[in-house]
Amino acid sequence: MYLLILTLPFLGSIITGLGGRWLGYYGASIFSTSCVLFSLLFSIIAFYEVGLIGTTCYISVSSWISSDTFNVNWGFLFDSLTVTMLVVVTFISSLVHIYSISYMENDPHFPRFMSFLEIFTFFMLILVTADNVIQMFVGWEGVGLASYLLINFWFTRLAANQSAIKALVVNRIGDFGLSLGIFTIFYVFHSVDYLTIFSLTPLMLNHFITFCNFQVHSITAIGIFLFIGAIGKSAQLGLHTWLPDAMEGPTPVSALIHAATMVTAGVFLMIRFSPLIEFSTTVLTVLVIVGSLTAFFASMTGVFQNDLKRVIAYSTCSQLGYMIFSCGMSSYNISLFHLSNHAFFKALLFLGAGSIIHAANDEQDMRRMGSLIKFLPITYSVMLIGSLSLVGFPFLTGFYSKDVILELSHILLYPNLNNIPGAFACWLGTMSAFFTAFYSFRLLFLTFLNNVNSSRTILDKICESSWVILTPLLILSICSILIGYSTKDLFIGLGTDFWKTSILILPKNSNFIESEYLDLFAKWLPFAVSILGIILASLINLMSDRLFLYNYFHKFICFLINKKWYWDIIYNRFMVYPILNFGYSVSFKNLDRGFIELSGPYGFSKWIPSWSILITQIQTGQITHYLYFMIMGLCLFLSHFIWIRF
Repeated sequence: MYLLILTLPFLGSIITGLGGRWLGYYGASIFSTSCVLFSLLFSIIAFYEVGLIGTTCYISVSSWISSDTFNVNWGFLFDSLTVTMLVVVTFISSLVHIYSISYMENDPHFPRFMSFLEIFTFFMLILVTADNVIQMFVGWEGVGLASYLLINFWFTRLAANQSAIKALVVNRIGDFGLSLGIFTIFYVFHSVDYLTIFSLTPLMLNHFITFCNFQVHSITAIGIFLFIGAIGKSAQLGLHTWLPDAMEGPTPVSALIHAATMVTAGVFLMIRFSPLIEFSTTVLTVLVIVGSLTAFFASMTGVFQNDLKRVIAYSTCSQLGYMIFSCGMSSYNISLFHLSNHAFFKALLFLGAGSIIHAANDEQDMRRMGSLIKFLPITYSVMLIGSLSLVGFPFLTGFYSKDVILELSHILLYPNLNNIPGAFACWLGTMSAFFTAFYSFRLLFLTFLNNVNSSRTILDKICESSWVILTPLLILSICSILIGYSTKDLFIGLGTDFWKTSILILPKNSNFIESEYLDLFAKWLPFAVSILGIILASLINLMSDRLFLYNYFHKFICFLINKKWYWDIIYNRFMVYPILNFGYSVSFKNLDRGFIELSGPYGFSKWIPSWSILITQIQTGQITHYLYFMIMGLCLFLSHFIWIRF
């Protein structure tokens, strides 16, 4: 049963992709969706057996790589952390599949789209169920490949091509850091299995690596390298530029990437390696600083975006910052709790945005919408629920995890007011809550409540989406209301043993109990700043002509933030253009066309006339001739080797 969770999406992807011509629209819809739904059913059973009953399932399938001390098996580890991720991934993926049946019904390449969705789900399941870092890396790279295929699904659009390539290239930077982390893990522990690594970590507290006559702490180096990989996948500050551009893909793709699969992989990696990261205060400090800066930067940038999907994309980037700096505060269980809660209301927001775009003739600029509440009342209701849950409104799903993270940031700061990471987490996290409330209600005002800015021809065609689209939205709305309350005691309640050995928190780093005794000011502060953001957004949209402060601020500051703090321009000016110029001027013109050609076909061959005739006859330019000489050379080498051996 456990292996069927992974096998079913893979079979569905292969059969839907290769047999889509014969299955057709209805066959591809039914078969692909059924595979993911059955995978969800088995995931729920696994969650009951592993998470609630308390068993741990370890499956070793076969040997994969065996070379001296380097042994890698195909193995699968099902613990509390894994089964929680399985339920989240398969649940969101199932709803996205159902949603896509109606959303993509007019696309001629519908079977290919469903195949890509399933292979995306399959690689994410490989990532979360792996029992060693090599197998995890297979899922890690597979998720990146599937994201490229899905973002570039409409491959005739130049913007989709550029966004897909940008996502792939930026993630390669993070993947390089993760590769260095895997190499360092094997160098230090002589193993790539999770259980071996985590068991030996306490014995390596005084182990150092010598690099260029510098002593580097082994656990700190591994943690930093792993975090570089998480920066790329989870779009933290510095490698975040691919995430907003990923909106060029179809909306169901955006919901799947941002809610349950690709961007959560980096957070999952940090939580999975909690038994290693806990022993390095340097890594924990870096997590807190980078995560809080990401949360603040993305929330502020989202305020000044006008594309409907980009606002929600920057919201995802901001919430990922919360999860990362929660890991830096050694609150891995709370980080995963927020990850699972975030998946429901973020999928709701993206799929709701897709319903708006679908009804508004593919218009995504919020400034060209308005008064859609009269035409799309159900969509407005679900978007309001999703926005309130994102803001952290009391008794909705987001409230039970987001506010706990902010409370813990106060604990990190107030025992020592000179604590720089604590100041970053506390104040930047609180200010991010203000901007989150602001852009969430700005989105609702511009889209649903303000005056109409659309043409009459578009308004005459706007109507509520079909029930195939609305049903996933209603299910996610219920989850955005109830999931946080119903799972809080199980995931982060005092005395819960749900996580068992899948997450390690050292007693000296645990601050959760102290957060229960914070004063009322600290507990009400996130709610107060959220309400302030809602009020300010309402005033600006209702009385924008009378607010001189907003216009003044818009002239001098907003232009900078609207350009995303010029991250893309800085990268292009100081990194991309110099590399391209070097590649053309130095590598191509001077080396390829210069030194190599002058020393080869136009150089040495001309100095030796007797050889030049033979070389020019051999260099015909036909690949079949080159293959002939390569095979002949290989045969001669093998025959010589066999003759010497025997």
